[in-house]
Amino acid sequence: MTAYVVFIKDGVNDPAEMEQYNAKAGPSVAGHPLTPLAFYGANETWEGPAAEGLVILQFPDIEAARAWYTSPAYEAAKVHRLKGASYRVMVTEGVG
Repeated sequence: MTAYVVFIKDGVNDPAEMEQYNAKAGPSVAGHPLTPLAFYGANETWEGPAAEGLVILQFPDIEAARAWYTSPAYEAAKVHRLKGASYRVMVTEGVG
């Protein structure tokens, strides 16, 4: 069943770390079946805390999403994201 990984960026605290993250995160998708559906476009918060930015990635299933998220290439990028910004990241199955 289709899965969606959602990144909610709450704020950046180290732009230099985020530059390193951005340089490594893009190439980490090579060989993984994902489709970006939203990537830091305009957003409105209707309930809860406002988000600085959102990313939504579509995968064929949760296993494929996990394979990318736990891959050595993304792990090397994620270190910089964790140092550079506050995010919430989650995965959910789609319907049907």
